Amino acid sequence: MTGTKSESPSRAKALTRRWPTALAVGLSALSVGGGGSGDVSAAVGPYGEILLLLPLLYLIVTQTGRPQATWPVLAVLVMAMIVLWALDVVAPPVVLIAAALVLLVWGTVGGTPHGRATFGVQAVGMLIFGALALVGLAVDPELGRYLVAAGWFFHGAWDFVHLRLGKVVSRTFAEWCGVIDILVAAELVFLL
Repeated sequence: MTGTKSESPSRAKALTRRWPTALAVGLSALSVGGGGSGDVSAAVGPYGEILLLLPLLYLIVTQTGRPQATWPVLAVLVMAMIVLWALDVVAPPVVLIAAALVLLVWGTVGGTPHGRATFGVQAVGMLIFGALALVGLAVDPELGRYLVAAGWFFHGAWDFVHLRLGKVVSRTFAEWCGVIDILVAAELVFLL
């Protein structure tokens, strides 16, 4: 009986450490069937645009050299996306690509706190995930959803690698993002 009492605090502690996973699952549950219209193109557009934001966040945090900046950077990027969607003056992909190009040039010319190798990996990630997002937005929505879903899925794997290595972004963000990315990919493939 004493074994049960001592196990409860450790289980509670373990669950408390998994708050990023719980948050990701909760947010994903809110978005499942969010569109309700069944319109694939209506879902692919926003998910494709947000897919561009994910590697951009990694580039920004790489350039700051401060993993603790991950969550504030995410908040700023999300707010920027909301403003861009609301204003509907400039397409979010244009702004995100321009920001990525500035960061890529800055990191290439000016260097980076983590060194060229880490920056190079993040730059390749930006190019690969950016390409999947842009091609997914440009092709027929039915094909685009699978390309965007692949981008989200592989970005989830990217997050889990970063979580395991404990590099670039905060570990809590890497866990949260990895879970939510995999769930978004599943939603795009199986629920649209």
